[in-house]
Amino acid sequence: MSYFTVDRSNGITHLKLNRPDKMNALNQDSLRELKHQLQSIEDNQDSIVILSGNGKGFCAGGDLAMMQGTRDKQAYEEVMDDIEEVMMRLFLMKKLVISAVHGPAVGLGLSLALACDYVLAHKEASLSMNFIGVGLLPDGGGHFWLQERLGTQRAKLFAWKGKAFSGEEALTEGLVDEVCEGGVEDAAQNLAAYWSRRPLQAMIRSKRVYHGQSVQRLKQLMDQERLHQFELRHTDDHKEAVAAFMEQRSPVFKGE
Repeated sequence: MSYFTVDRSNGITHLKLNRPDKMNALNQDSLRELKHQLQSIEDNQDSIVILSGNGKGFCAGGDLAMMQGTRDKQAYEEVMDDIEEVMMRLFLMKKLVISAVHGPAVGLGLSLALACDYVLAHKEASLSMNFIGVGLLPDGGGHFWLQERLGTQRAKLFAWKGKAFSGEEALTEGLVDEVCEGGVEDAAQNLAAYWSRRPLQAMIRSKRVYHGQSVQRLKQLMDQERLHQFELRHTDDHKEAVAAFMEQRSPVFKGE
């Protein structure tokens, strides 16, 4: 089974998450496939990549079954290795990457969208870093992406509140770069076609300058996320959040 579709045309690679029955939630198998897909894309001759999701949303984040299966330290480290490699590949790819976001982009799914160079969202998309709702903190470089786009104080508040922004709200806050009213994939294709008529190699090299001087900070933040996230997975508040989700009720947190 493939969790992605890939189409190439006119120097543009379109990579689409294809697990619509699960709102494109990422499990360990799909993360491993995503690593290989990105590696293959790195090696092709296209200069622009579009990342989108099939079905009713972009990506609902990490699959609950994967979260429950990573209480063991070794399993957890393997999953985090996969997540961090995906983010680094997107961040350092010598191509321009556009994320086309519709419907929900939540938690790890939002980190995935923000790891791209340009975020184009439907005006009614729903963007949230709602790790706080399950007693966790952003990972997948979430702290880095939010700090880059919102600044430290607003990044903290966004993560702490777990609030979802519509596409229009996200544009006002600076979380995304553009919103559209029609099909977000069509808008991304139009943008990619426009960029193809620009001095594209100069744009790519500007990306490499900026990202090259930031890569160590991204790595350091992901190291910290990995450390703290494992500890948080064993707190009473996280266990309560998972139990509440399974029992379809609101969690009762105790700050523990």
